[in-house]
Amino acid sequence: MTDAQMMPAPQATAALALADGTVFWGSGIGATGLRIGEVCFNTAITGYQEILTDPSYAGQIITFTFPHIGNVGTNDEDIESPMPAARGLVLRADITEPSNFRAARHLGPWLESHGLVGISGVDTRRLTRILRERGAQTGALCHDPKGPIDLPGLFARARQWPGLEGMDLAKEVTCRESYEWRETRWRLGEGYGTLEQPRHHVVAVDYGAKRNILRCLASQACRVTVVPADAKAETILAHEPDGIFLSNGPGDPAATGEYALATLHKLIESGLPLFGICLGHQLLALALGAKTKKMPFGHRGANHPVKELATGRVEITSQNHGFEVLADSLPAGVKATHFSLFDGSLEGLEVEGRPIFSVQYHPEASPGPQDAQHLFARFVSLMDDHAQTR
Repeated sequence: MTDAQMMPAPQATAALALADGTVFWGSGIGATGLRIGEVCFNTAITGYQEILTDPSYAGQIITFTFPHIGNVGTNDEDIESPMPAARGLVLRADITEPSNFRAARHLGPWLESHGLVGISGVDTRRLTRILRERGAQTGALCHDPKGPIDLPGLFARARQWPGLEGMDLAKEVTCRESYEWRETRWRLGEGYGTLEQPRHHVVAVDYGAKRNILRCLASQACRVTVVPADAKAETILAHEPDGIFLSNGPGDPAATGEYALATLHKLIESGLPLFGICLGHQLLALALGAKTKKMPFGHRGANHPVKELATGRVEITSQNHGFEVLADSLPAGVKATHFSLFDGSLEGLEVEGRPIFSVQYHPEASPGPQDAQHLFARFVSLMDDHAQTR
């Protein structure tokens, strides 16, 4: 880093300082203030509002590699949680003016109202290359239009932050009390629907659940009871579910597993159908005896090809995870079902002879757009089969 790069641009009102000593100057957007987290990048060209409200981004500052962020505005429907869990965002260009019939609000005021700190005018290609080549970086993001920005202080704060490894963030984004969910998927001209005649009852363990996952379950005629991440097996089973869903979520699965695994062991032994997505997949793998590890820079985007081994079919998937299950750690009786065609990492598993399966990617996000929706139907089919054996 040269002295010139350390100096702020004449109109800079924001800075992103990485723990490795790199700094990016730019224009502040959204709320003012200081945010510290793991800097990651997402390659999706749509869905920025869903991304920013995805609880799985807790503890992270999101770099959008697509330059036109803001082009569809924001609305009150395309949110995955009531409050964004992300720490901040990084953009190449200024926020684009909205041009979409569903837009209700400009992205800038929406960011400010939710306390999201951002920076635009950043060379996101260069930042992404740094993350790919050097691995995940802790960053300190400051938006201060009054200035001056304390760059040495930002570097110090970035280096002091402990990082996501060993961090349990599910407890920060989970629901505090159980609740019922009956809202179904959005339809053009109709909006969201309401499940009227449920066929099955699913208990969803909320490690940071996205709303659209719950909608997909409801659209499969499943009445959903959502319970907190630390709910005990006895509490979950007392709801008399037909199946159990393990949700997505943020942080290190090994850290969340310190309280979740004891519950999962009992749920596995219950014989009920189990379906896990993302963090739910990782926790299920740990409960079955496998291992997880931190990835160099993770998978985040809506263009990730995943191959299903049984059929040879390739699905275009949406992904958001920084940890992975080690395929060579799967114990006997647990079979790998899907692999990433980007890096060969494990993307799915199932337990032989038991109604238990999980995937690392997000079928509810519909990037294909419908490539992976069949997984919800598979879960329902397992509940149908289980009901016949009772």
